[in-house]
Amino acid sequence: MEEIMASTAWPVHSPFAREHFGRGREEGIAEGKAEGRAEGRAEGQAEEAAKSVLLVLNARGFDIPDDTRTMITTCTDLTQLHTWLTRAATAHTPQDLFTEPTQQHHQGDA
Repeated sequence: MEEIMASTAWPVHSPFAREHFGRGREEGIAEGKAEGRAEGRAEGQAEEAAKSVLLVLNARGFDIPDDTRTMITTCTDLTQLHTWLTRAATAHTPQDLFTEPTQQHHQGDA
């Protein structure tokens, strides 16, 4: 039995096996391509969001330290980048991007 298995080009030695092996391989390739495209889109969106954060900070005249620039450009979390983009519009310093804004209560507020 071991000789037969060793001399056979498994897993595709029969027409049935070749058909199903080929189909599974094609499905795997198609799935891999789809995942690659989705990953590429997500990376592209994160890259554009990071550029937008830097663009807003530059437009507001901020000098952006290298460590801050690196933190922004290496971030892949789109939600975080959108938060930073929103904060960039009102930040007093580039470091304000990374801290939660404080809520100021007015007198008489409950």
